[in-house]
Amino acid sequence: MKYINTYLFGILLAALVLTGCRDRNAKTRSASDRAADLTEQAENTDFTLAWLNALFYEEDFEHALKSDLQLNKDQISALKAAASAAVGKLSEDEEPSTKSFKASIKQATTEIVRILGEQKAGQFFHFIAARYEDEQNKLPLQPNQVPEDTRIVVNAPAFRMDVFQQGKLIKTYKIGVGYPEFPLPTGVRRATNIIFNPTWTPPDEPWVKGKVTPGEKVPAGSKLNPLGLIKIPIGMPSLIHGGKDASKLGAFASHGCVGLTDAQVQDFTRVLAQVSGSPISAEKIADYEKKNTKTESAKLKQPVLVELRYETLVAQDGQLHIYRDVYERGTNTIENATRVLDAYGIKFEKLSEQEKSSLTRALDEMNQDARGNKIAGVDHPDQGPNEDSAQKREAAKENRKEKGQVTRKVLGQQDIAVPIAALKGEGYPAPIAYNSGN
Repeated sequence: MKYINTYLFGILLAALVLTGCRDRNAKTRSASDRAADLTEQAENTDFTLAWLNALFYEEDFEHALKSDLQLNKDQISALKAAASAAVGKLSEDEEPSTKSFKASIKQATTEIVRILGEQKAGQFFHFIAARYEDEQNKLPLQPNQVPEDTRIVVNAPAFRMDVFQQGKLIKTYKIGVGYPEFPLPTGVRRATNIIFNPTWTPPDEPWVKGKVTPGEKVPAGSKLNPLGLIKIPIGMPSLIHGGKDASKLGAFASHGCVGLTDAQVQDFTRVLAQVSGSPISAEKIADYEKKNTKTESAKLKQPVLVELRYETLVAQDGQLHIYRDVYERGTNTIENATRVLDAYGIKFEKLSEQEKSSLTRALDEMNQDARGNKIAGVDHPDQGPNEDSAQKREAAKENRKEKGQVTRKVLGQQDIAVPIAALKGEGYPAPIAYNSGN
């Protein structure tokens, strides 16, 4: 089975463009044009300054920047300052951010190019991709692909996490995901251990100030510890962890993590341990909870792959589900819908007029970010250009005061299911043993 990681592909392409694989006219192009090329490539990634800020909390990250990328002290200090300044503008107030996810990516790209220069910036993005991707396992080439092995599949826009055992779906969870300003990445990670009653060391960021002291460890069992009863590391900067209220499920709930309630994460731990070949009984998990001030770690007998997807178009038994493009990636297009249908041998032009009309209308309705704004640059047949163009949106953003708060809620309808007769019996499996957290 062939896999491809579109995230890594975008990063590598950016690196190639910046390190010599340019067209013959590249030397004559303006600096602004070259920077625009890099920004365009970076829009295919998840990289923001908020993510960079989180990575600096990883023990060997700064050392790796020195040894692998040959960055000097001043360059590293400048990267840290830019990341910290960007996060410093964020808070968790109720009012949503006026800043889009794409704008956050563009800001990160601009700052990294400013600090490192074009060539070194390309190498930096390549380094990030290589460091945090599983080289042996990539995201599927085919949309909605059903695993044939044992793995966890998380689809952020569907707020859904599935557990597959030897190709069979055995459990589904409703989840919370990272805020758009702290998005859940894409890619294939590994779960290798389960940490019961984790401690938490809060970062020096505005969303923790006034609650706890940055850098001062919050003990296990504390009401101020947001990780809850259990955390499962899946590669920086992400975790699967508890501690979430049920109201946060199906919404934004974390800083780049998969969020569950404590009851959910206990159930998930039992299932994860089971599929890894190292079962832990519900009684044993309850025993860990009773000793909630003692941190303990259990290593999984076999690591379990954790696949982080971003699919807003999912075929499922006679319907094409279209989810809101909450991270504003421009995925709800006729082209992508055609690609999904092609995977099941269905041609868009062969759909009935009713099906085509319903699908086109649903794509347009779901072509919104979490705040309900139309996503620029996405057009649909018979509807003409998107009036909310990139230029108009950028101008509007300039006229608004940058408030900097994280986007907490998805405003409006989150998905539409369009009946497609030819999809009957086809597609990704429906939820099994669904745990909604309530």
